[in-house]
Amino acid sequence: MEILLSPPLAFLIIIPLVVLIFLFGRKLAGPEKPNAMKSSTYGSGELAPTSAAAPGYRSFFLIAFFFAMLHLGALVIGTSPLNAISGVYIVGLILALVALILG
Repeated sequence: MEILLSPPLAFLIIIPLVVLIFLFGRKLAGPEKPNAMKSSTYGSGELAPTSAAAPGYRSFFLIAFFFAMLHLGALVIGTSPLNAISGVYIVGLILALVALILG
């Protein structure tokens, strides 16, 4: 049972499951019927603004990537025995996070 819960094996099990759910959802959806109303912007009768309403995604992407690396690292370290390889992984994780912050 312990090998089934290891992160690489769990990842290999989850990916086909997600693809199957995605394909099943596509089958449930009706056929696509594009028209002009679906692709036009709507601002309650007003013209759409020409300037960006929010800043770009780059600043948020770095924060999200930082926390994704941090949480995945915690998951891998939490499920592994505390040995030299775990220490190497922790050092690599720290270097990756520092590179992300400084880059």
